[in-house]
Amino acid sequence: MNSKLNIVVRVDLDRSKAKVIATGHITIHSINALYVVAKRANSLRGGLDLELDISSAWVDEEALDMLRAASETRHLPARIDPEQAPCTISVLADRRYPRQTAGRLAA
Repeated sequence: MNSKLNIVVRVDLDRSKAKVIATGHITIHSINALYVVAKRANSLRGGLDLELDISSAWVDEEALDMLRAASETRHLPARIDPEQAPCTISVLADRRYPRQTAGRLAA
């Protein structure tokens, strides 16, 4: 597994869609980079549908919970977006079980 986080953004302004594709290892620390990219994509146009494709990444359980929370609230975390601009996020995750952190493995 490659622990380096790689992010690619595909934007279709005609259809008001953006797709953020992440590979590598997404942790509660590296997720901030993903949030920053999502914020930039969201700022391109109001009402943009943003899809986070993490299906090819290893995602720690806590990080996946954080992404799902952002999807449900339709806002990025306040530390990333203090203005709390509306952000329509859908998370495309792999059907395999997310990678567990060392703390969860010990329990």
